[in-house]
Formats: sequence, C-alpha cells, structure tokens
Amino acid sequence: MQTARIRAHGRAFAHIAAFHPELTALRRDLHAHPELGFEERYTSARVVESLKVCGVDEIHTGLGKTGVVAVIRGQRQSDPSRLVGLRADMDALPMTEHNDFAWRSHTPGLMHGCGHDGHTAMLVGAARYLAETRRFDGTAVLIFQPGEEGYAGAKAMIDDGLFDRFPVQSVYGMHNWPQMRPGTIGLNPGPMMAAADRITIEVTGKGGHGAHPYQTTDPVLVAAHIITAVQSIVSRNVRAIDSAVISLCHMHAGEPNAFTVIPDTAKLVGTVRTFNPAVQAVVERRLHEVCSGVAMGLGATAHVHYERIYPATINSDAEADFAARVAERLVGSDHVVANLDPSMGAEDFAFMLQVKPGAYLRLGQGGEGSCQLHNSRYDFNDEVLPLGAALHASLIEHSLPLADA
Repeated sequence: MQTARIRAHGRAFAHIAAFHPELTALRRDLHAHPELGFEERYTSARVVESLKVCGVDEIHTGLGKTGVVAVIRGQRQSDPSRLVGLRADMDALPMTEHNDFAWRSHTPGLMHGCGHDGHTAMLVGAARYLAETRRFDGTAVLIFQPGEEGYAGAKAMIDDGLFDRFPVQSVYGMHNWPQMRPGTIGLNPGPMMAAADRITIEVTGKGGHGAHPYQTTDPVLVAAHIITAVQSIVSRNVRAIDSAVISLCHMHAGEPNAFTVIPDTAKLVGTVRTFNPAVQAVVERRLHEVCSGVAMGLGATAHVHYERIYPATINSDAEADFAARVAERLVGSDHVVANLDPSMGAEDFAFMLQVKPGAYLRLGQGGEGSCQLHNSRYDFNDEVLPLGAALHASLIEHSLPLADA
C-alpha cells in the first residue's frame, strides 16, 4: 500500500504513520505470545501497559474475564450521552504455526492465525492518536474483547455490563481480509457474516459381527444415509434466493482397529450457517425431521442436538452507510467496496450489533494468492496497521465532530 493512495485529508493516517514502528513491534510481540479465549492475560497486560503510555483517561479491566475497556474524552463534552464504541478482538487459535520468522508463536499448539494481534495493535494505535489529538466532541470507548474464536467473548462482556457501564450510541469493529488488496476497505448494509450453529447427531442402532450384518442395525450405514439426506434440506426446503450451508465435518463410530465389529452408535458433528432467522428455524426443524425419519426407516434412532452459537452479523443501514463515507474520505471511493459480498463465516461482534447499531468492516491486507485466515502460514500484514488505526480514529472523529472541525 502506497502512502500516496491515502487522501490528503486523512490527517489521522499521517499522524499514526509516525509511530508505525511501535505498532509493528507491539503486533509482533502479541503474535509471539498467543493466548486462547479468556486466557489472554499477557495480551491484556500488554494492552493496559500500552494504553497507559497512550494517555487514555480511564482503563477498565476484567470485563468478560480478560477484556479491557479504555475511555478517551474529546476536547468537548457538550452532551455526556455522546459515546461511540470501537472493538478489537484479542484471542488466538488452537493451531500449530509453520512460519519461521522471528516473531512466530512461542507457544506450541497456539497461533494468531486470524490476525487478532493486528486488530489489537490497530486499536491501540487509534487510542494513541485520539488521546494525543482529542479532535472530537464526546467520548470514545475502546473495547479490547477476549474470546472471539468460539468463546462468545462479546456476549460475555455484554453480560458483564459492558453497555450498561459504557452506553455507547453505536459501535464499530473491523477484520483484516486477505482476499482484498491493502488500501481497500469493504462492507455492506445488512448481513456481513452468517449465524454459526453446531449440530451433533447421535445415531443408535444394534451392534454385532461385521460378517453377520443382518443380525445388526448398523448405525454406520444409517449415518451414511443421513449425511446424504440432510444435503437435500438446503436444495429443497430453502428458497434459492436465500442462503444456507449444512456441513457435516466429523464422524465417529466404533474403534479404529475393530474392523469386524459393527458398533452400537455413531456420531456426526457439523455446522449450519444462515443469515435469516426464519431460514435458520426451517433448517433446524428439518434436520430433526430428516434425521429421525431416515433412522426410523432403517430401524435405528437418531437424536439431533442443535446449538445456536453465534447469531448473524448484521450491519445497521445508517451506520454502514456512514462508515462507508468515512472510509471513502480516507482512501477514496475507488478503494471502498460498499456492497461487499457477505461471508458464511461467523463473528461474535454479532452480539454487540444485536444490542447497539453499528457496522463491521473489512480491511484489505493481501489480494490474490494471499495466505488465508486460519492457515498455519498466515501472518498479519503490518503494512496496513496505520490505515486500520486511522479508520478506527476517523469513525470517532466523524461520529463525534467538533462544531468547528
């Protein structure tokens, strides 16, 4: 990304670019010390240390176990109710890193494979800029969230009183996106990420000798029919103009070396992804009906446990439009994708958007051929740190403008 691509009125970018090396050092230190959800003690401590250096007005710890919230007051406080939130996630993934650079993970089996180290560093960068300049009328609330990767850390912070203690009018979050080139920003009004549900299907039959299957009710055979049958739900029960995904990703039955033993039970585990709650309800209902019917037809039983993990991430129209305009002022309209295709991935920022209006944005960091998220060779692109921090800061300055700004 060339600095020349950032428009001249992006004063936040120019200011933050001056301490780009410090943000890079912080990001790489966090990358070297990955921690799982609700275990981000080192990460939270580094965030608190950095925020103190930045000169923020308040630092609050322990929200959602390991979450951190920073408060920065603008030059003016004409209305005490004018608060806007910015959010970054902090946790890593339970995966082994295969990179060989100096800042690779120091913890076996853990890795920042999704760029949350970069998200955290960008929000620290925004905190420093906002605390040094304070060119806004109101209060910025910076939310460093634990446990995004399957732990529902956003919900934990909300349940812990996040928005009761910090009643923001709106909240914004962003995620790096390797599919987009550095210097580009993407979002859309409406669905950005799908709801993520977990399904567990337990099939019960009657085991026996593999040489005499007629004396058994083979749960493996039943599970195989279920795997095929549930794929008809999307194609035959969901409108073609709607979106849904059913993926059965794991199967377990019997013992690995018992090649002559038909087991009593089999288990399937997978995920459902939807955007529309009505579609979600149809898929859940039909899973119960199809699995039970297939099993019954083959003389077995099937129990479906359907667990709703994350809701869909839905941008509110006004905030998405506002965020797109802020992005355009920063990088130019030709580098903003305001109708970005939604992703069937999931994001627990959805819980915040269920409570507060706001928007979730994509920050380009790669382009064609880039290493994708959750890959053992992934690394956050430090080149985009100033832009991400400037985007955070600009959302505050334009949400809470000074009268003479």
